[in-house]
Amino acid sequence: MFEIGNSLLEARSRRGVDFVQAELATKIRAKYLRALEEERFEQLPSQTYVKGFLRTYADYLGLDGQLYVDEFNSRFVVGDDVDSRARRPDSGPRRSSVRPERRTRRLETGIVLVAVAVVVIVTLVVVSAWQTSGSGGKAPAPTVKTHAAKKHTATRSTAYLQINAVKGPSYVLVHRNGPRGKLIFQGTIGKGRVEPFYQGKRFWVSLSSPENLIVIVGGKAVPLAGGKPVVLTVTPSGVHTG
Repeated sequence: MFEIGNSLLEARSRRGVDFVQAELATKIRAKYLRALEEERFEQLPSQTYVKGFLRTYADYLGLDGQLYVDEFNSRFVVGDDVDSRARRPDSGPRRSSVRPERRTRRLETGIVLVAVAVVVIVTLVVVSAWQTSGSGGKAPAPTVKTHAAKKHTATRSTAYLQINAVKGPSYVLVHRNGPRGKLIFQGTIGKGRVEPFYQGKRFWVSLSSPENLIVIVGGKAVPLAGGKPVVLTVTPSGVHTG
């Protein structure tokens, strides 16, 4: 067990971030962020909002958002399923709502699906054997690229902006053109992930943990200072900090 509010406050203080900066980066109103740090969860609209805001705010501060949600659930959330069952009137012994006719139809449907699957498998085996025999015993090697391979190739060749999480996670915001432009990415990039951005060469980027990232613009890595959040303005002429 740990103090949710105090740990959020300490993480924000270490990074030198005020509520205005945090509100801009997370899109969560400052009064709700303050309520999370003071553990005044009743000031938020619902427990669903509390969990979502906790995960987003913790990830933005470089913490494990799911850990904070689990801690909130263990301390403040009562089992909804148990309560809902307790509020239901007792209507006596339950009876099966599935009629015999429906059970029979389901069984017949299952048999038909199994038969279709067997026919498909046999057909594929026959076609494969025929192709192998017609090509001198050697089946042609597949040449179709997977979707993941296509994305990987496109990422290396055409993405003007690319964010790689190499040392750890970081909360990232990406707007097109400027801070008031269209939001095209918001979330945590986990360690080992690569996020490419296409269509244009003007971006506004906010990074909560730049020390964990490698940012590549136009094929060149951008030097990043760690220890506190960084804002990058990307243009065709280069990259500007702040």
